[in-house]
Amino acid sequence: MAPHKPEIMSPAGYWPQLHAAVEAGANAVYFGLKHFTARAKVGFTLGELPEAVRTLHQRGVRAYVTFNTLVFNHELAEAADTIATIARSGADAIIVQDLGIVRLAKQVAPDLDVHGSTQMSITSAEGVALAQSFGVSRVVLARELSLQDIRAIRAATTCELELFVHGALCVSYSGQCFSSEAWGGRSANRGQCAQACRLPYELMVDDQLRPLGDARYLLSPGDLYAIHQIPEIVEIGISALKIEGRYKDADYVALATRAYRKAVDDACAGRALSLTAVDELQLEQVYSRGLGPFFLSGTDHQRVVRGRAPRHRGVCLGLVAGVTADRAIITPSPNHLLSPLKPGDGVVFDAADRRSPEEKEEGGRVYQVIPRNGTVEILFGNGAIDFARVRPGDLLWRSHDPDLDRIARPFLEPAAPVARQRVTVRVTAHEDEHLEAHWALEEDPRTAVIVRTDEPLRAARNQALTEELLRQHLERLGNTPYELAHLELAITGRPFIPTSQLNQMRRAAVEALQQRQAEVPPRMIHQPRLQIGRAREAEPTAPQLHLLVRTPEQLEAAIQVRPASITLDYLELYGLRPSVERILAAGLTARVASPRILKPAEQRIVHFLLKLGCPILVRSAGLLHALRDQPHPPLIGDFSLNAANTITAGTLLDIGLTRLTPTHDCNAAQVVELAQSAGAESIEAIAYQHLPVFHTEHCVFCRFLSSGTSYLDCGHPCEKHRLALKDGSGRAHPVMADVGCRNTVFGAEAQHAAAHLEEWLNAGIRHFRLEFVHQTTGQTRDIAESFAMAIRGRLTAAALSQRLKQASPEGITEGSLFIPKDYLRLPVLN
Repeated sequence: MAPHKPEIMSPAGYWPQLHAAVEAGANAVYFGLKHFTARAKVGFTLGELPEAVRTLHQRGVRAYVTFNTLVFNHELAEAADTIATIARSGADAIIVQDLGIVRLAKQVAPDLDVHGSTQMSITSAEGVALAQSFGVSRVVLARELSLQDIRAIRAATTCELELFVHGALCVSYSGQCFSSEAWGGRSANRGQCAQACRLPYELMVDDQLRPLGDARYLLSPGDLYAIHQIPEIVEIGISALKIEGRYKDADYVALATRAYRKAVDDACAGRALSLTAVDELQLEQVYSRGLGPFFLSGTDHQRVVRGRAPRHRGVCLGLVAGVTADRAIITPSPNHLLSPLKPGDGVVFDAADRRSPEEKEEGGRVYQVIPRNGTVEILFGNGAIDFARVRPGDLLWRSHDPDLDRIARPFLEPAAPVARQRVTVRVTAHEDEHLEAHWALEEDPRTAVIVRTDEPLRAARNQALTEELLRQHLERLGNTPYELAHLELAITGRPFIPTSQLNQMRRAAVEALQQRQAEVPPRMIHQPRLQIGRAREAEPTAPQLHLLVRTPEQLEAAIQVRPASITLDYLELYGLRPSVERILAAGLTARVASPRILKPAEQRIVHFLLKLGCPILVRSAGLLHALRDQPHPPLIGDFSLNAANTITAGTLLDIGLTRLTPTHDCNAAQVVELAQSAGAESIEAIAYQHLPVFHTEHCVFCRFLSSGTSYLDCGHPCEKHRLALKDGSGRAHPVMADVGCRNTVFGAEAQHAAAHLEEWLNAGIRHFRLEFVHQTTGQTRDIAESFAMAIRGRLTAAALSQRLKQASPEGITEGSLFIPKDYLRLPVLN
């Protein structure tokens, strides 16, 4: 039995990319609007949406609209209206990040399919099941999963699964990156990623600078390339293969789509991959930071981040062997044999091992190429290159190949449709009856039309209708998006039909098919019940302080302060039980923090946490779902569940949470608004922390402090050393590993809510959490005691800020809590 053929799903930033994807053979195209999309710089207007959907549908391509941002309370009504407009346009599905928006979409347009975005951070069957329970029909799995993980998830769910197979990788789990929000007030979860991962960093090991040679971009991954994994992916039973790149050019979309179209067709037909080495090199040439399967093929922390450059490089064609006053002499690489350097190529000389990241690289257009004794001499236009800045040992990259423009042009400027839809035509022709032709698309037999002759057929005097004659005229589909795949003719007698009438019927059938494909399906649209009012009133209680600690030294300080609870967030699981017992012996409430990510093989962690019998700080939606139907201790939802509006907060509270921490995308005023609408008694606000800006599968400890590939052979440097990444401003951002060997990069400065505590207290918030990273015993105690005094009214905001500054040598900031001057505060809702 032939395997199910997955969709090739291509990106479109705008019309050129959309058309390129169609012509190159995409089954589906995903694109965004100007708002509620994770790529805010590109997209279609609401007015252009119907035409975009119609254009795709008339070519047999499905249209998926990205709605993958977090949504704030004041945007819910606009979000509902936009969802209704998308549904009316005929779009096949929306791709959603926010769990509350999933619920809203099913209210507004129950017939519209909803796909769970990769920004839902789904890494387990439990995470899939949670999304599915709210009406999600397809889930885009996290890019950090191996094929083994994916196979396990596939075996445990009936939900459609979608994978990224090509393009840029985020170093952080999608939906779990707060660097743009922390450092620039631009939320990645709101479509405004500032790409802090692509900046240069220096490595600080135990507070000392560790030179790393040419590795400068320590958080900048290569680009995903899964062509050679396609047969296994198809065999697993994945529904859709997604190509990243809504910011990419149309030639990238065309060439990537064409390559994966070939790979999937080959795999489903049982053929070996027909892509040549030159074809594969073209994919590297059109856009690449270095290609590889990376996490799909299993853990190898030495491969994901090379660190030499953060941007498109293209193809490495050799090494500089010598330099004269007017030319460079190159020792060619094996790539040069497949695709030789030629005049007109754009190249760049890479001297990353001796040049600072801020320095401009030398590069330009090649004017002449001279092969000589196993080397290649390249010359440039007068003054184009400063050869004094080019040295032996520099790498030579071809960053642009004009030949690719020619290869991509048929998909970008087609004289006639390149990708065609195969049609089956069944013709009935009997004497004295109307000829009837039934045209149906092979990919979608439901899309069918019937055309008939105006008059009954008469008996032929000379040339009767034959299958050969019929095929000859029905195959003439040159400028249409169709091709004749199968023809069946049922004939009685010797009927005659003029060839002009056959041509007319063919044109009528094509027109009818186009109209049929453009039809917008009838959909129910409802006015949603947006209940964004004040939740139930709770009995007034005294403010409570909750401390989260990561070291035994911090734990001792926390016990001295005697807060309402102490949460343990340790690297080593087995250190938890004695620390829990230590807290309980002091007469305090112990809590434990779950990992943010749980993969299929990590369920032992869940069982271990449950055995401790403590309240759990839940950081994974999959864990929340796994605990729904079994006895469990109190659950507190953390910021990583990304609750930004009342619907999302209410959804999470309804399925088992006692309290919830708002996402870090909320500023201090939005925390108040969420408390007013979702219930202040349900909110646990973080008042002090080093913001967890990146949460990544890439282990910085393993990559740069060992030669190992995973925890099996890395020597566990995370247990022996303190690590930080120093940015261009001199700030050192701490890095810590968790129980799954994932890393969190924390903001260097401590983020605090001193200026907002009074407003939070007036809004009814009574639970405040302080989180510590590398603070000493004394710093932990001083910070906690200062907040304890402040929430009881015994310390002013100014005095608290001063104390925090003294106890935080790295500095303090409002960070993501900062309220812009033009922020429009919502009225208190009753």
